[in-house]
Amino acid sequence: MAVRPVLKMGDPLLFEVARPVERFDTPELRALLVDMHDTMMALNGAGLAAPQIGVSLQVVVFGLEHNPRYPQAEQVPYTVLINPELEPLGDDMEEGWEGCLSVPGMRGLVPRFKRLRYRGYDSLGQPIERSVEGFHARVVQHEVDHLRGILYPMRIRDLRNFGFNETLFPGQGLADD
Repeated sequence: MAVRPVLKMGDPLLFEVARPVERFDTPELRALLVDMHDTMMALNGAGLAAPQIGVSLQVVVFGLEHNPRYPQAEQVPYTVLINPELEPLGDDMEEGWEGCLSVPGMRGLVPRFKRLRYRGYDSLGQPIERSVEGFHARVVQHEVDHLRGILYPMRIRDLRNFGFNETLFPGQGLADD
């Protein structure tokens, strides 16, 4: 289909709560999912939420095999997750560096739950439920935050741990976010 422009931090739509999807397996939803996949892949994203491309619906896609933006990250299976719900599995949190296609060229140290269970639906309306940890859990939390109008800089505890890729990680080739 198409690679869509990604909204940047400051766009009002990124701070809104997205609407739930009410109808599955429609031509419109299928087209949206193709555009989200194509956009995420073209920009080397680990995930993408529908609001990032201007669609205020509770739809995220994520997945990672080998990604130059996250060279040390473990693989995450490609997933379409609609109307997601998150349930932390314990109180353990860890901080990790995150970037975002809507906050290009920057990274921040963000606290996230280490383990969680997520539930939702695939594109056909079939239920999905997984318990995950590590980078997979981090990606899901980051993308679902977009559906709640939250961008990762809003979660950073200490702004000394937020900055431009080339300054924080010189010579690591992360400046292209």
